[in-house]
Amino acid sequence: MGAIKLELRCPQKVDGIAIDPEPDWSFDALLSELNSLETRLNASSKPVPFTKTKSREISTGKSVESNARAFVIRVSDDELENDNERKGEEVHNGSLVAVKRFTCDALYLSESDDSDDDVALGGESFLMDEVGLADGALVELTHQHQLGVKEEIRNLISTLETQLISENEQSTSALAQVEKYRDMRREMDRKIDTVYQRKIAEALDNHLTAVQRDHELKSQIEERKIRSDAAYEEAKRKERALQEEKLRQEKVKAEAEMQAKLRAEEAKRAALEAEKRAAKEAAEREAAENSKRITAGVSQDGACGRQPDDSSVIAGAQSRGSRSDGTKKLQSAVRATESALNIEQKRLQKLKELDEENQSLKLSSNEDFGGYEKDISRLIRQIRGLKDNVRTKASELVKILNNPLCPQSISLATFSKKVVSRCETPDDNVAMSCGYVIVLVASQVPQVMDILLGEFHRACIYTVPKHIVFSEAAFESEEAYYKTIGYREEDGKIESLENYLSRLKSYMRLYAALIQTEIPGVQNAHGLKEGWAWLARFLNALPANIYTGVALIAFLQLAGFALFKKYKSQFRKILDNIYDNFLNALKAREDSKLNLVIAEIQYYIEDKKFLEEPEGRTLQAPPLSSTLVPEADYQEYGRYHQYQEYGYQYH
Repeated sequence: MGAIKLELRCPQKVDGIAIDPEPDWSFDALLSELNSLETRLNASSKPVPFTKTKSREISTGKSVESNARAFVIRVSDDELENDNERKGEEVHNGSLVAVKRFTCDALYLSESDDSDDDVALGGESFLMDEVGLADGALVELTHQHQLGVKEEIRNLISTLETQLISENEQSTSALAQVEKYRDMRREMDRKIDTVYQRKIAEALDNHLTAVQRDHELKSQIEERKIRSDAAYEEAKRKERALQEEKLRQEKVKAEAEMQAKLRAEEAKRAALEAEKRAAKEAAEREAAENSKRITAGVSQDGACGRQPDDSSVIAGAQSRGSRSDGTKKLQSAVRATESALNIEQKRLQKLKELDEENQSLKLSSNEDFGGYEKDISRLIRQIRGLKDNVRTKASELVKILNNPLCPQSISLATFSKKVVSRCETPDDNVAMSCGYVIVLVASQVPQVMDILLGEFHRACIYTVPKHIVFSEAAFESEEAYYKTIGYREEDGKIESLENYLSRLKSYMRLYAALIQTEIPGVQNAHGLKEGWAWLARFLNALPANIYTGVALIAFLQLAGFALFKKYKSQFRKILDNIYDNFLNALKAREDSKLNLVIAEIQYYIEDKKFLEEPEGRTLQAPPLSSTLVPEADYQEYGRYHQYQEYGYQYH
């Protein structure tokens, strides 16, 4: 009889315990299953009962329906003619029965079943019933299968333990490497800190060295400055001595000239008196002779004597009358208030007397004052909108104006002319800066203000304010009229209207800048009070045209802000008057040249530009990059030239 091959097909779980391990179990699930298996196997020391729940039935057919969870036993003979025919034998009560397949519905290996049969069998003895060979083989195979599963599980657990140990060793090695890396990083950080501290120490040492060097340099500069100041004081002392000597010599010379002049005047006076006496005697003689001739004529002609010839007297009277008529016609063309004309006349008279004095000084003196005039011109050109610059330039100008070596009349005239000509540059900042300088200089030299205002009136009649109307009776030609109101002649021709209006605007801006300038602690001799008076005289006397329109808007743009701050609602009333009357009068002319002026005045009033501070009114602080070195260099340069002028050598 050939070998018997049994194929068992058992259920997946028996009594809640999985027999075949799942291939996709995780490690935690496997451990849980093992713990459950051990608990169930060790829970009781009693033998596992084996109870039949269903009688076995022998099948005689070739195929039998089987439960998916049943064991299947197949018996085959490998030696039967190699035809692969399978024959099953079933063993029952010690005999072999040939069958194809037998099944068992269930196999209970544990007493932990929750069915009611366990309760019913609680009092029975757990003796294994007599079973056949197939059932014993089934139990044996089941037991072997369980042992195989346990062995596989133990192998898997052993493998897992080996992996855990390996991973633990790797973790320990990694931790050791991390610790080593951390120690290396600490050592590297310590070295870096040492290098950094060394660099800090070197930088600190270099800084202290630089500070010490800077202190030494400053001390050297201070020593040099002290020496230069001492040299400057010595030079000033020698300069004063020279000046005193020069003044003494000039005084002696002037006294000698005065004595000579007095003697010449006395001689001249004596000669004039002699001539007068001779003329008087001659006149007396002539009168006596005339009286004699008249007496003789009367006696000869009687009542028919001739009347004296008065033609020369009549001609002289006619010439004087023509000049008087021309003056009256010119005065009738002038539009200005009487007070403004009187003030203008006084200032122009002072300016005229100053010019005559300077002319006589230059003719009578051999000295050249051109150097002082150049210094004044240079200082005015260097004026900028910076506080230190304005203060410095004003101080230097005051020194020149009070310099005894230069007659003050010459320096005053030069200062006034240069300031007025400086404003011809269309720059609001320059106008504002010059206004500050004028106020500071006038506070130290009060004579400056009237001379400067006279120059203003001479350059621009609208600073009076005054306007001259063209009339053929008053002017010989339009060219003469244009020259009278301030037009210049360029290449033999009168300048264009645009150039004239540009200069007029520049003059009025400087005049307005002077009026609105306010310096704490310094009195402005021609301040906002004079500006208010100018505005009232302007609106009361001047007509609305392109000249007066440009002058008005230029004045308001720079002085309007300060006037509003002081006069508030009164200034608003003035603006309303300008808007209702002056502006409408300009519009009524219907001249396209007036469109720009009308737009500027209308924009200024409607947009309330008088509430905005004009640019340059507040002087700027000097930039951080600026130092006193350039100014000191300039002072040293001035000292050098001053010493050279008097023959000293400057060190």
